[in-house]
Amino acid sequence: MSRRSGILEFAVLGLLRESPMHGYELRKRLNTSLGVFRAFSYGTLYPCLKALVASGWLVEETGGAPEGVPATALTGRRAKIVYRLTPAGKEHFEELLSHSGPDAWEDEHFGVRFAFFGQTSRDVRVRVLEGRRSRLEERLEKMRTSLARTRERLDDYTLELQRHGMESVEREVRWLNELIESERAGRDQRPPDSAAQDENNQSGDTDGLPRHRGGSRPDPSE
Repeated sequence: MSRRSGILEFAVLGLLRESPMHGYELRKRLNTSLGVFRAFSYGTLYPCLKALVASGWLVEETGGAPEGVPATALTGRRAKIVYRLTPAGKEHFEELLSHSGPDAWEDEHFGVRFAFFGQTSRDVRVRVLEGRRSRLEERLEKMRTSLARTRERLDDYTLELQRHGMESVEREVRWLNELIESERAGRDQRPPDSAAQDENNQSGDTDGLPRHRGGSRPDPSE
C-alpha cells in the first residue's frame, strides 16, 4: 500500500467513525476538512472504499440522496450507498491512531493525523508532535546550511523566497513547542482520581490544546 492510499484509508475510517456517510458526503468532507485531499476524485475514493469493504472494515447499506443533491437527480437510478464502519473497522482505526512513527511526521500524514487528534490519546499526540518537531528542526538546519553556501549566488528575490520558507518552518516549530508544552501541562496537572475517567474518554481527550494568543494556527498540511 502506498503512503497516499494509506493516509486516505486512515482519513476515511476516521470520518466514518463519526457517522455513516454517502460517498458524496465523504468526498465533500475530505475536500473541505482535510486540505491534503482538496484535489482528488471519485476514481481515487471508490477503490479505497471497496477495499475497506472487502477487508471487513466497512459495510455498504442502501440510503437516500446525499444532502445537497436534488432528488430529481436520482430519478431512474439505483439508491445511493451509505458506508458504515464495522466493529472490526473501528478496532483497526484505533490501532492506526496508536501509531506514532516517522510516517506520522511527514507533511501530508501529519496534517491528517492532527485533524483526528481529538480521537487520539494524549501520549500518542505528544509523540507525534515531538516527532514532527524533530523532523522540522532537521529540515530547518539543512535549509540554513544550504542558504549559507549559496547566499552569494542568489538574486534578491530567490534569497527572499528562501528566507520566507525558513520563517514558515520556524513558525511551525514554535507552534509545535506551544502544543507540546500544553499537552504536557495538561497531563501533569490532572488530578490523580481522573485516571480511570481518562481511560474511558481517551479518544476524546482534547484539553491539552493551548489557548492561542492572536493570529491563527499554521496549517499543518502545508
